Amino acid sequence: MGDYRTTRPEEIWKKIRDGEITEPTAGMCGGYAQANLVILPKKYAEDFKKFAERNPKPCPILEIMDGSPLVHDMGEGANIVTDIPRYFIYKNGVKVDEVTDASEYWQDDFVGFLIGCSFSFEEALLQAGIDVRHISMGRNVPMYKTNIECEKAGVFEGPLVCSMRPMTPENAKKAAEITEKFPNVHGGPVHMGDPEKIGIKDIDHPDYGDPVEIREGEIPVFWACGVTPQAAIERAKPPIVITHAPGHMFITNVKNAELNDYLEKKKQDTKSL
Repeated sequence: MGDYRTTRPEEIWKKIRDGEITEPTAGMCGGYAQANLVILPKKYAEDFKKFAERNPKPCPILEIMDGSPLVHDMGEGANIVTDIPRYFIYKNGVKVDEVTDASEYWQDDFVGFLIGCSFSFEEALLQAGIDVRHISMGRNVPMYKTNIECEKAGVFEGPLVCSMRPMTPENAKKAAEITEKFPNVHGGPVHMGDPEKIGIKDIDHPDYGDPVEIREGEIPVFWACGVTPQAAIERAKPPIVITHAPGHMFITNVKNAELNDYLEKKKQDTKSL
């Protein structure tokens, strides 16, 4: 694994395109927001958009690309089917392939959604002196399906998926205060403490990502996660869907510190049209 903490997003896109980077993106391009990805046929796009709007905590939409894989608002010059390190391909709700370049699966009637990612607030946690365990261990973040159901929209429904970071109760309180200021990248935690209360039977066996060490005196802290759409896709069973592989994000060229104001301004501009 290379050290890409200070690399610019444009350089990372090229390295991914050239096959130099295939690993999870946590900690890369310090200061820049990261995003989850869902690409699906236009027939399902409106339902998915409603699903995201009804479940903004796990699915905050950053940008929609209709009929083209080219990114504009979140990274002019980037391509959503070549510039993410690893992709999952689903057919009828079943994962059938895992690729580092999804170009061969792209269709002209596809619509792509970039969705806010909790990797974006991790920089603020690190700056506050809070250990982000999967980064310090060099692993992918652990993610779990919960017993919290998302609000249904059309064919899309399913459980809320949460990412988990262990920390002391004191740091958990501090982390909640920090992440609540990032509503467009999942906001504050949805649960702290006993995993069984949200339906997680075995904390050492995440549904996605890697397990991490929980030390004595620490509690697990759970945030809504942008892998939630993948659980909904498994239930809805569209004929084909492309997603990022969990932990392998699109790195935007928008700074974390500017993302919220940028998106709020965009919402206001849309309303005034």
